Amino acid sequence: MTIPWRDRALAAADRVEDLLSRMTLEEKTAQLYGVWVKNDTSGGDIAPDEQGMSESFDFDELITRGLGQLTRAFGTAPVDPALGAAALARAQRRIMTANRFGIPAVAHEECLAGFTAWRATAYPVPLAWGATFDPPLVEEMARHIGQDLTSLGVHQGLSPVLDVVRDPRWGRVEETIGEDPYLVGTVGAAYVRGLESTGIVATLKHFAGYAASVGARNHAPVRAGVREFADVTLPPFEMALREGGARSVMAAYTETDGVPVSADPGLLTELLRNDWGFTGTVVSDYFGVGFLETNHRVAGSRAEAAGAALSAGIDVELPTLRCYGEPLVTAVRAGEIPESLVDRAARRVLLQKCELGMLDEDWTPEPTAERIDLDSPANRTLARRLAEESVVLLDNPDDVLPLAPDIRIAVVGPRADDPLAMLGCYSFPSHVLPAHPGTPLGIEIPTILDSLRTELPDAKITYAAGSDVDGEDTGGFAEAVSRASEADVCVAVLGDRAGLFGRGTSGEGCDAEDLRLPGVQAELLDALAATGTPVVLVLLTGRPYALGRWQGRLAGVVQAFFPGEEGGPAVAGVLSGRVSPSGRLPVSVPHRPGGQPWTYLQPPLGLVGAASNLDPTPLYPFGHGRSYTTFEWTDFEGGDFEGEDCDVSVTVRNTGDRPGAEVVQLYLHDPVASVTRPDMRLIAYQRLELEPREASRVTFRFHPDVSSFTDRSGRRVVEPGTLELRLGASSTDVRHTARVTLTGPVREVGPDRRLHCETEVRALKS
Repeated sequence: MTIPWRDRALAAADRVEDLLSRMTLEEKTAQLYGVWVKNDTSGGDIAPDEQGMSESFDFDELITRGLGQLTRAFGTAPVDPALGAAALARAQRRIMTANRFGIPAVAHEECLAGFTAWRATAYPVPLAWGATFDPPLVEEMARHIGQDLTSLGVHQGLSPVLDVVRDPRWGRVEETIGEDPYLVGTVGAAYVRGLESTGIVATLKHFAGYAASVGARNHAPVRAGVREFADVTLPPFEMALREGGARSVMAAYTETDGVPVSADPGLLTELLRNDWGFTGTVVSDYFGVGFLETNHRVAGSRAEAAGAALSAGIDVELPTLRCYGEPLVTAVRAGEIPESLVDRAARRVLLQKCELGMLDEDWTPEPTAERIDLDSPANRTLARRLAEESVVLLDNPDDVLPLAPDIRIAVVGPRADDPLAMLGCYSFPSHVLPAHPGTPLGIEIPTILDSLRTELPDAKITYAAGSDVDGEDTGGFAEAVSRASEADVCVAVLGDRAGLFGRGTSGEGCDAEDLRLPGVQAELLDALAATGTPVVLVLLTGRPYALGRWQGRLAGVVQAFFPGEEGGPAVAGVLSGRVSPSGRLPVSVPHRPGGQPWTYLQPPLGLVGAASNLDPTPLYPFGHGRSYTTFEWTDFEGGDFEGEDCDVSVTVRNTGDRPGAEVVQLYLHDPVASVTRPDMRLIAYQRLELEPREASRVTFRFHPDVSSFTDRSGRRVVEPGTLELRLGASSTDVRHTARVTLTGPVREVGPDRRLHCETEVRALKS
């Protein structure tokens, strides 16, 4: 007779209840933590708080009780993928053999911009995904990432990041999708759909408020107001759960108004589960449960930290058993923590393992792939397409771009000939390989210099670094100026170096005091501009930098946000004209380096005004991006509406002589409301790829739910009154306006409200 918890004919909930009834307290708590079995110790700790937070353990003894999760078997050190898959399978067999129920562990990995593993494709960072305004393409990328993860025996991916940029000085801006919650939510939900379609458990992070830290300092307190939190921070997570189907959420490190997220039942249980109906698992960010004791000081012991986190709703402690191990068991036996909290968390973990097939008797840990290639030609093709769509042409005032094929080009700058200039902090080469000097990158990453030489074989190209990314050495200026002076055009390739905790200019723990270009790169650009040679600035960065200092002095400005392993050819393709630039800014580019934080989501008092001498207006606004072709917007249908749904339509035609893409953006303006509202906010968009003379008609159907916001009482409401729907090519380039008047009483809406304007695209005959 089949044991009930092994019986696939029974409902998963019934199977899990039977299993729980058979487990000891130690066996249940073992499902609530992960361990980090590091296969290399030469690199030391990755994070500053890691020291002292990881517990030593006897793996063979530990797994006799079972194990919840295995941490980053591939993402800790350079491991050959095939050998790593075999080693992971052996570890799973050991775990299954050791515990009396034969339950394996969930293996999780980072996959922010691709699977963070040696020899795996390094895709563009999320900020670049936002620049594409192309959710279907991001979904396809995530599907490829998920397939690579499953091919090696991984079950859970710690992505995507759904934090909304509130201060671009924050080091992790490169990991975000942008400064607008609708853009973040739609692109993030697409990533989740792609990952989950392969069976990988997507993990939303960092829930919630992490990006709104005071002073843009990593882990700093969050002092966001109730309405900002509800209307800016939370919507992307809600969208990714409702429309993406994410099965896991990661609690943020931060505290909001004195309450650490990891000890906040209002957020992790009442909102997430009771209001939104989430049924998956909540995992801690690494060492986050222990931080309740050591960093936040809201717990006096490891056991108190465990009790607070469990009560709040954190089911799994990652990547350690510091609190959910022996301290939790002891506290439960002493009656200090109810065993029902352990049961609640273990039930959720085991339900997810049941969904993954891990409670089935015939489950096997061996990977099914006959051949493991984590950087396949299909992956690289997709990485190239994403990179090409993400490059933003900010300015081209004199049409110097695209470059002529046979001119003299001086390529100058510290980012021009470094493969790592393409990669963000969570790419394997930037994240792990610095601790393993001499190890090959594992993937081919053409530089801008290499790519331009390939792209323009008839051009005469010279090169000088000019300076380092950071540091104060100007000794290379003379050579750089000489090269620029001898050329017809100078391509200045400047930007960031991704790293961790101060070891880079962008990345986790690499926060910026202001938005000046790092090091002496600004002075280098001044020297190049002074030569009189036209200078095209190419930025490879993880955040926007202030560029007003060079307004009117440059022949062109191209922005790429860490565009991945195919970023070099993508940028070179834009410079040569092979690629028509189509990226749009997911974050505003400031005029001046100070005056932060600022995003375009400002109420009236956040905009320029006579009461202050400081003008926060950006140099290049959210949604901005130029092309090598031209577009005509005609036949607008909008006008004045009264009532419920209404349509706004416009025809967009490519009037130039080359293919291109236009991004039609719909913004909402609420002239009068019961609380102050952003002057404009994005509520819909559509990317249109058009051949020369080709046209498409795009229609957005507005629903009043999309206008909802949080009122003074904390309810999400739709208020009667007149609204403006603004169709634009950016947040400041409005082409057409329609008015809609909502009638009737104030209407409260809940989690079942409409999140989108329905969109229809119809191709027209030329």
